[in-house]
Amino acid sequence: MAMVPLQAVFRGDFLALLVPVDDGDTMDVVAQKVAHHVIHRRLPAQEAPMRVQYNDRVLPTDQTVAQAGLSPMSFVEVFYDVREREHAGMDRGSDPRRPP
Repeated sequence: MAMVPLQAVFRGDFLALLVPVDDGDTMDVVAQKVAHHVIHRRLPAQEAPMRVQYNDRVLPTDQTVAQAGLSPMSFVEVFYDVREREHAGMDRGSDPRRPP
């Protein structure tokens, strides 16, 4: 497996980072590697899953760096997906914003 340096930001942070990842890392792992440099340092942790966005697409959490086509110095943004937290444990009928 090959190392791929990525340019990354965590939404809400003011620093751009250079984060080395492996081409076999999933987007969950990429998000964790970026968050390691930000969460509990400049931003608080949240009870929500993290996601990776690349070229205006939110990438599947199980997709690898190689599968996503990320090349050295690609730019990614990591963010907390608070939409999932808001609906955790709800079925379609229990969403208060959804009409019956």
